[in-house]
Amino acid sequence: MSLHSNPLPLRRRYLRQVHRLIHPPQRITRDPQVSAYSLQMPRLPRNCSGLRIVQLSDIHYSLYLPSNTAERAVELANRLQPDIIALTGDFVTATRQFIEPVADLLGHLRARLGVFAVLGNHDFRVDAAMISRALARRRIRVLRNSHRRVQIAGERITIAGIDDARQQPDLAAALGARRMHGFTLLLAHSPASLPDAARHGVDLVLSGHTHGGQIHLGIPAAAPFYDRHFPVGFLQEGATRMYVSRGLGKVIVPWRVGCPPEIAAFTLHSD
Repeated sequence: MSLHSNPLPLRRRYLRQVHRLIHPPQRITRDPQVSAYSLQMPRLPRNCSGLRIVQLSDIHYSLYLPSNTAERAVELANRLQPDIIALTGDFVTATRQFIEPVADLLGHLRARLGVFAVLGNHDFRVDAAMISRALARRRIRVLRNSHRRVQIAGERITIAGIDDARQQPDLAAALGARRMHGFTLLLAHSPASLPDAARHGVDLVLSGHTHGGQIHLGIPAAAPFYDRHFPVGFLQEGATRMYVSRGLGKVIVPWRVGCPPEIAAFTLHSD
């Protein structure tokens, strides 16, 4: 008998493969990495020591980031019991249809002192005003070249936010004309804000935008290129410290290689 005298099993396997391509099974997504840091901040008031900040960045809610992945990130962020949640932009990628869904998901974030956000370059391309309104309806404070003073145990710190570097960021306006010389946390989507933040004496900047390159093959010769164009992790200029998150989402291609998504968590301590 010929090996191919009964084509039915082969045909069934072929049809199953086609079905999987058209209707792929639900993906099992990995949790984002929680990057936890303990930071000594000289100007942080003693009564504020132990302040917990959780940062989510570059969600890029789209077909590349399913809802269960975003829901899991929100769940993990809440589990960290933050005092402050910082959202550093690029909530969507290219279309308005994802604005309300991502705002709904982020509306489940919980932080004792509030959830604060700035907009990224993709948010401006899609509709900055619409995104700002959607987040504000979920009690997320969108800081567009503005600041809020937060009271903690009788002390106050400043949380400021600026528009993306490709728009019209105005750090002087964000800090306010009557700025007090206390601890300042700045939310800025692009790490290009570091020199200006250092000139203004900002203590800590939380940023994103770069995705860490999103695809990083770990080739030593490419390290200077990545450091220049896709910085990630801690940067410093003068007394100003910056953290650049790898973020959660993806753009251009639906993959991350060598740059897993992350949630950054910081516990701040006074000297």
